[in-house]
Amino acid sequence: MKIIFFGSDDFAALHLEHLLNAGHDILCCVTGPDKPQGRGMKIAVSPIKQIALDRQIPYLQPVSLKDGIVVDALKSYGADIFVVVAYGRLLTQDILDIPKMLCMNVHGSLLPHYRGAAPVNWAILNGDKETGVTIQKMALALDAGDIIAQEKMSIDDEENAAQLRKRMALVGAKLLVEVLDKYPAGQFPLRPQDEKQISYASKMTKEMGKIDWENPAQTVIDQVRGLQPWPGAYTFYNGKMLKITQVQLSTENTGAFKSGQVTQVIKNGFEIACADKCILIKEVQPEAGKVMPASSFVAGYKVVTGTTLS
Repeated sequence: MKIIFFGSDDFAALHLEHLLNAGHDILCCVTGPDKPQGRGMKIAVSPIKQIALDRQIPYLQPVSLKDGIVVDALKSYGADIFVVVAYGRLLTQDILDIPKMLCMNVHGSLLPHYRGAAPVNWAILNGDKETGVTIQKMALALDAGDIIAQEKMSIDDEENAAQLRKRMALVGAKLLVEVLDKYPAGQFPLRPQDEKQISYASKMTKEMGKIDWENPAQTVIDQVRGLQPWPGAYTFYNGKMLKITQVQLSTENTGAFKSGQVTQVIKNGFEIACADKCILIKEVQPEAGKVMPASSFVAGYKVVTGTTLS
């Protein structure tokens, strides 16, 4: 099929690579403008633009999709389908109407659950045991299009959002190619979403990362897992931010310790009391420092039993 691909990050890039490897004709790639990144604020290109450069594919980096020049440029390719994966912007109706067949989106949830920007994060934050990938026909409303195909996935107990998203990209890319190969004439099966089952997955904010040790242990664990890689779950030690990057449910009870207190220091980290149980802190990142094993943090920062994280 003749495809124009919209995307921005590594998740999208894997889908683009699968389409190219499957022999689909990528006429053009649409991605975001180059941005300064890192401590040196060097200008960096998106993974989608890098693939376009490597494969000598034309690309567009519009600041706005409402620009008539952009719409005309997209029309000029005569594409069968627009494929949108983690692009980060809503397509206007003028653009949705361009392809001969339809605009297709890969979404990281089992729609209509978790419409919106952060479905993978919210599935873990809410303690879900199952999620999936949806291929949908795009509509003007957010993630409201008819469902073409879905595939379910389990969520591992210790899997964080970054790990799940990486695994989901493989499932989504494979499903996308299967759908396009199965319906080369564009006669995709379309199933309307059940409006009664809709839920939303709002964007992550930095404030969501602050740990409340008065919460149940599993809630804190899901917070740590669900907020990787950004914004990350954090607490404070001696007035400085301490990110908690890896945890595990402990078999120990809180005993006489208050929520937020270190109950014991052990070989591979330290345990801390929550509202009901303790959790084992296995990996941390001190303010302005690098990610390190919790055992190294204990040794370097003099953490002892009874220390309070606030």
